[in-house]
Amino acid sequence: MSNSKFTRRGLLRTGAIAGAGLATPTIFTGSVWAAAHSGYRNAPTGDTVTFGFNVPQSGPYADEGADELRAQQLAVEHINGGGDGGMLNTFANSLDGTGVLGKKVEYVTGDTQTKSDAARAAAKSMIEKDGVVMINGGSSSGVAIAVQGLCQEAGIIFMAGLTHSNDTTGKDKKANGFRHFFNAYMSGAALAPVLAKAYGTDRKAYHLTADYTWGWTQEESIKAATEAVGWNTVKTVRTPVGAGDFSSYITPVLNSGADVLVLNHYGRDMINSITQAVQFGLRDKQVNGKNFEIVVPLYSELMAEGAGTAIQGVYGSMNWNWQLDNPGTKAFVKSFGEKYGRPPSNSAHTCYVQTLLYADAAARAGSFNPCAVVEALEGFEFDGMGNGQTLYRAADHQCFKDVLVMKGNDSPTNQFDILNIVELTPRAQVEYAPDHPMFAGGTLGECNPGA
Repeated sequence: MSNSKFTRRGLLRTGAIAGAGLATPTIFTGSVWAAAHSGYRNAPTGDTVTFGFNVPQSGPYADEGADELRAQQLAVEHINGGGDGGMLNTFANSLDGTGVLGKKVEYVTGDTQTKSDAARAAAKSMIEKDGVVMINGGSSSGVAIAVQGLCQEAGIIFMAGLTHSNDTTGKDKKANGFRHFFNAYMSGAALAPVLAKAYGTDRKAYHLTADYTWGWTQEESIKAATEAVGWNTVKTVRTPVGAGDFSSYITPVLNSGADVLVLNHYGRDMINSITQAVQFGLRDKQVNGKNFEIVVPLYSELMAEGAGTAIQGVYGSMNWNWQLDNPGTKAFVKSFGEKYGRPPSNSAHTCYVQTLLYADAAARAGSFNPCAVVEALEGFEFDGMGNGQTLYRAADHQCFKDVLVMKGNDSPTNQFDILNIVELTPRAQVEYAPDHPMFAGGTLGECNPGA
């Protein structure tokens, strides 16, 4: 690890290149130097700095939230010099094991309840009462967009957790917000070629879709990608978040003429909907002379574990998976497994990574000023975090990296051996222009230091 150093010209930044542990210096512009020494909200004055972890501790996405919080706590331990260091050993960074800029990291937590109003209220309390400099977390794009907007208004950095809607870095993007997680467009770009190869190009799809921003943009993305390879969309139906019983939505599928059911659901909703679909016998049927299939575009290890045998043979996509064979993944899985007795989920991974990325950016910028942190992250390219070479695009604050296509394991050997990696989709295949129609509207705007 190397320490950030000020110079009279600006700030020396260390950016990772092709191999973990390798770095090249970059001199920050004068604007960063000025920002680092101007007023900003919640500037820490003592020997500690406080992060805010806002996750669903109740509601339909609570399982994901619990794993996110485990990872966030582990990240703080590693930043403060505890444990084995995890990915700080594989990611070229400017941290020295004493916290950030000489201050030990403390944290406070909130419960988003998977509700935007509750998430904003929790975030507002963290900002106003606890003096956090950064908020990380969330397992719902509706929550992420709401909290990102609040952080922009308040002058706090938002390091998004699990948020998959195109809108987070599309029409609702904000200068103070950054997303490491992939998005719905990327899922479609990765999945469609695999689905066409596995199931053919003459397919009729029926979508059940969570009725909020994530579901809407995932449905749009999967429709566009599958129709581009020849599939037809028979019908799309919106379902409420936390519905529990999806039987009334699944029954019409049987007489629709569709031969594929696409479940744009997440968390416990996905567990319930796919379990009920299998109980209704959908996967035992033949329609249009083909075996009926189910697709879950956004996968999670925790969801797959909850769904049990219902996910066997079912395709989906993921941001990361603990089975990847690279130094960053191995380091994180070892640390997480030794502490919690199980492999981390991909929601845990993205929250851990986002916490480290923020800490490193502040260290490289020499300040917790959000505008200095923004400039440290924009255009930052790094490796060693488990996803290969990754870019934080300056235009929209979206991370670009390889995407995984997964399939439910037909012969699991234990409770964690439930998903197989069937394809590592290269970053180039899932990239898109900042002005792509699915991401149109909204402007990034200017960083707000909250002074």
